[in-house]
Order: sequence, then structure tokens, then C-alpha cells
Amino acid sequence: MKADHLIEMANQIGMFFDSLPDREEALTGIAEHIRKFWEPRMRRTLLAALDGNGEEAGLSEIVAAALTKYRDALVPAATA
Repeated sequence: MKADHLIEMANQIGMFFDSLPDREEALTGIAEHIRKFWEPRMRRTLLAALDGNGEEAGLSEIVAAALTKYRDALVPAATA
């Protein structure tokens, strides 16, 4: 998948969770959704976009914060 499409999808998820009154709950929700429902290639591409350009790549502030905070949980396990 292309990074721009993944960024758009992540921002839509972020918009949903940004409506929660508790920011920590929102950050956790974004990361958990991406961890549970996105395949490893999608997560790798999104994290690479964060590393490359972050908000300049089009990631919303809340999505960038969630990816940064929960990065370790989002990095796919290495395959043998």
C-alpha cells in the first residue's frame, strides 16, 4: 500500500479517537486499533512515514503522538 493512503486512513482513525475527552485513552485507542487491524506491512509503511517526515507527511498531531508513544507495540515482530 502507498503511504499516503495509509496516512489518510490513520488520520481518519485519529479523528474518531480525538473526540474522546481523555487524551491518553485516545492515544491508546489509536495505537490499539492499528496494532490489531493493520497487517505488518501497513504498520511498517506508516512508521516509516513517521520517521521520514512525520507531520510533514500529513500525519495529524494525535496520530503522530500515538505512533511515537506506542511505537514498540506497533513494530511487527521479525520473521525468521
